[in-house]
Amino acid sequence: MSIPAPSLSEIQAIVKDDLADFDRYFREVLKTRVSLLDLIMRYIIRHKGKQLRPLMVYLSAGAAGGITDKTRTAAAMVELLHTATLVHDDVVDDSLKRRGFFSINALWKNKIAVLAGDFLLARGLTVALDSDHFDLLRITAHSVKEMAEGELLQLEKARRLDITEEVYYEIIRRKTASLMAACCACGASSFTQDADIVEKLRLFGEKAGMAFQIRDDLLDFDTQNKKTGKPSGNDLKEKKMTLPLIFALQRASHAERRKVIGLVKNNNRQPEKIRYVLDFVRESGGLDYAQKKMEGFKTEAQEVLNSFLPNPYTEGLRKLLLFILYRDF
Repeated sequence: MSIPAPSLSEIQAIVKDDLADFDRYFREVLKTRVSLLDLIMRYIIRHKGKQLRPLMVYLSAGAAGGITDKTRTAAAMVELLHTATLVHDDVVDDSLKRRGFFSINALWKNKIAVLAGDFLLARGLTVALDSDHFDLLRITAHSVKEMAEGELLQLEKARRLDITEEVYYEIIRRKTASLMAACCACGASSFTQDADIVEKLRLFGEKAGMAFQIRDDLLDFDTQNKKTGKPSGNDLKEKKMTLPLIFALQRASHAERRKVIGLVKNNNRQPEKIRYVLDFVRESGGLDYAQKKMEGFKTEAQEVLNSFLPNPYTEGLRKLLLFILYRDF
């Protein structure tokens, strides 16, 4: 059964004025006297995404008790760090497009893109230092470390294709969920120093991030290509072992397992081989299993919110969770 997702506009409306203030502030933060770098930053602003992470920061601050000037700083930090990782990821993956537009490395080449990403990363850290918000710096620095470790762990395991379900969860917790957890923790910390409240909202972000990454992995098996615009099987071409494939391999015979692993390792650029693996995963119940696990993390995230008194901000977080999991791409 299809679950309808709330519209992003109705969620943003909860903090409409705060997001407008953030947008003005973010533009100022990205200004630089280096003309080439300023040109790149203005390009990034023009082609910014949905800015879901700043929205998550503001809603978490509201859920913790209220929105302050420190919340704006927290939102800028996470958006700067997130944008930096995207710029660097495009270089690593040799991606020429981002959100339908040319990537920074496609327009200005890898060296400049790396340096632009470094600037974004440094600016994210100095935004906190300029205001002496060391608690925010501690949260985001830990997240950056976790993301790097998660990506490297995934690359290490891709060489041998020996990822277990437990290792998969550890990878996505680090590479994806850690940043969403940081968004919610920073939002909470921008209003309160109550460690219990900060930890609860951090946990909500982590569970939401786990569910979000499993959803993203499931979309790679969408042969109709209606939702993402990306070619199906892209993760397989990059030798990424995601939950649907891991489950399918666990249920396969020894011979079938060796065959599929061999196809992923040695024939991952041949469309007919990729189709064979995609069909194998579907027929083995891998998609249904991953969907069930995604729903489990979603439920855990919702249960965290149940410990808060209902208000527009906690309701906004509930709706945002549904939006990132069930929206049409």
